[in-house]
This record gives sequence, C-alpha cells and structure tokens, in this order.
Amino acid sequence: MISQVIFATVLLAAIALATSNARKIIGNIRMGRAERRGGQPAQRFKTMLLVAFGQKKMFKRPFAALLHLFVYLGFCIINIEMLEIVIDGLFGTHRAFAGMGIFYAFLIAAFEWLALAVLVGCVVFLARRNIARVKRFSGTEMTPWPRTDANLILVAEILLMAAFLTMNAADHKLQLLGVAHYTEAGAFPVSGWLLPLLPDNTATLMAIERGCWWFHIVGVLLFLNYLPYSKHLHILLAFPNTYFSNLYPKGRFTSMDSVTNEVKAMLDPAYTPTETAVPARFGAKDVQDLTWKNLLEAYTCTECGRCTAVCPANMTGKLLSPRKIMMDTRDRMVEVGSTIRKNKGFQEDGKSLLDDYVSREEIWACTTCNACVEACPVNINPLEIIVELRRYAVMEESQAPANLNAMFGNVENNGAPWKYAQADRANWVDNG
Repeated sequence: MISQVIFATVLLAAIALATSNARKIIGNIRMGRAERRGGQPAQRFKTMLLVAFGQKKMFKRPFAALLHLFVYLGFCIINIEMLEIVIDGLFGTHRAFAGMGIFYAFLIAAFEWLALAVLVGCVVFLARRNIARVKRFSGTEMTPWPRTDANLILVAEILLMAAFLTMNAADHKLQLLGVAHYTEAGAFPVSGWLLPLLPDNTATLMAIERGCWWFHIVGVLLFLNYLPYSKHLHILLAFPNTYFSNLYPKGRFTSMDSVTNEVKAMLDPAYTPTETAVPARFGAKDVQDLTWKNLLEAYTCTECGRCTAVCPANMTGKLLSPRKIMMDTRDRMVEVGSTIRKNKGFQEDGKSLLDDYVSREEIWACTTCNACVEACPVNINPLEIIVELRRYAVMEESQAPANLNAMFGNVENNGAPWKYAQADRANWVDNG
C-alpha cells in the first residue's frame, strides 16, 4: 500500500507539472496574431500522416531517416506499456494485461525488439554527433546548451531502454523460478540474452526488477516534464504543426488587406475598398507581431540543421542561418511569455526580436529561395518570419539596403525595378 501511495503521488505531481508547462506553452503561442489555417481537412490530415507520422521528408537522407524512425516509433510504441505500468502501480497488480495470453506475449516481444532498435539508433546518433561530428550539427547558434540537450535526451533514451530490458529479464527469471506474484506471462526474445548475467538470488532479482520498474516510470515522467525545455518538444508538436501547414505554393507571399486596398484604389479610381482593420504594425518587430503559427513552428523546431545546410546564403559565408531564426524566435517568445506571467501583462523591456536577437544583416542575406522550407522535416517556414521582419524594416522604418532603395525608387518612378523610363522599354526591339 505504501508503494501505491508513493506511486500515485509521483504520478499526480508529474501530471500537474506537465499541465502547468503545457499551459505556459499554449499561452506563449497565443501571443501571436490570429491567422486562419483551417479548411481542406482531408489534405491537412494527409499531410500530417505523411510528414509527421510517416516522416516522408526525412527519407531524403535514408540512413539517418531509418534510424530516426526506429528511435521515434520505438520510443512511442514502447510507452504504450505505460498504461499497464500505471495500472500496476496504482492497484498493486503485476502485468495487469497478462490475461491477453498469446497477444500479450506478442506485444512484449515486439516491445523488446523495438527497445533494441531504439538503443542501436541512439548509440549511432551519439556517435554521429560526438565522434563523426556531422557538420550540420554545428554553427554559431549551437551553443553548449543545444548540444548538451541533444546528448542528454539520447543518453536518457538509452538508459530507459536498458532499464526496460533489464526489468523484463529479471521478471522473466523470477517467473522461471516460480516466485509468487510473478506469474508466467509474456515473451522475452531480447531480454532473455541477459539471463546469464543476472544472479539466482530471489531477493536480489526482485530488487533489480523493482528498481528498473521505478527507474523506467519515473524516467518517463521526468522526460515528459523536460520536453518543454528541450528541442524534443517536436515529438508532440510536429503533428499540429504539419496539420496546419501552409498548403499554398511555396513561392506565394502573404499580402496585407489594408495595403492591397490602397494599391487597388491608386490603380483604379473606381475601386471601392473593402472594410479591413488597419494593423497595429506593418510587418513584425517582435514576437507578438508574428502569427500563432510562426510561434508554434518556433517551438516545433528540431534544431536538426537541415534548413541551414541547404541555405545558399549560409553556404557562401553570410550570417544567415534559418535554424538560428527559429531558435531566436523561440528564445524571445519564452522571454516575453515569462515577463507577461510575472507582471500580469507585457511591459516594455527595451528589447525586440529584430536587432536584439536577429540582426538586419541576417534578414537581408536571405534570397527567399524557399530551400529551408523544402528541407524542413516538419514543414517549418523560417522564410515567413524573415519576410515579416523585412516588412517592418521597410514599411515602418523605411530602412533597407541601398540597392533595394534604388529599386524601390525605380518602381515608384518608372513602374519597374529598372532605371529605364516606361517609354523606353521597347527600344530593344528597334535595336535588335
């Protein structure tokens, strides 16, 4: 009974903390501007299944994708067993689902093979990060914490899977010894290899089994509450993020209704403007000016570096790193959200996303080629944030690089980006 009370207390505390963290995340995302991302539910659901669950875009790099699939699916599916662990912990039972017979044996065997796959995948990923030192895992934005975060999670998953297999091995040996309460149930194709390494003493075996059981359940609950502080939050947010993907062609930019009305009225005096709310700010200076989808994407970023690896500006040595844009947006969002909760509302802190986190040099280095958008395995769009920051610089501050200012002047005076007058546009025909 004492064990059950302790278990219930730990479980409730973990759920309460996870709920509190979830509310903070949702509150931070809601800081963003409203944006409609509904419609076409069938297409959105298909995108979510293919990209988030099926990891379609990951398979551009087949080796890494296969290992990631093992780790991702293995870890998620194995934790289905958490339901049984929770029931056993609350009611003092042991292997509550053992009555399922052959199907239960199949499940345990499948979980063990998946646990082995997770172990192998995590070991290879650790080697890729720390021995092979794959280039895209480095960069100015990859400070010690992001690198440590990735290693912590990989080590944690290895320990959790090792505990799971050791628990099963001890349980199996106790079953073979006919110890009361350890009724024969399940199949143990992987943990069976560990039997020769375990002692024959019943008390020691029970201590090992219970120790690994507690380590596994507490580890999973700690992992759940660590996610909000880690890039691995994408395990949960990849699904809503891909569901609400932008279904328009990648080259299509958003427009502002208030600006569109003015342009149409200038071109056509007979045009009757539609009623639109004038935005508080053109473009984005801080995270509150971005949409909720932009902020959701910042939380969903996996920091894998695929976007930066294909960015032509980054390849040529410029400061721009699409991954850094997303990480900076997340860091600023967390900072602003913390200020709002502390002061019961936002108070100007003298900082903003533009300039304090993302420099002007970075946003103007972007070629708007959409390579980063195409490369992202969970459909994140760094380009949308870059364009909004540019809009603010141009439309609110009238600040742009000199070559762009010359182009703006040509458009205003000549109706085209070039310096030639409209009357001279067809001269090339006569000179041909």
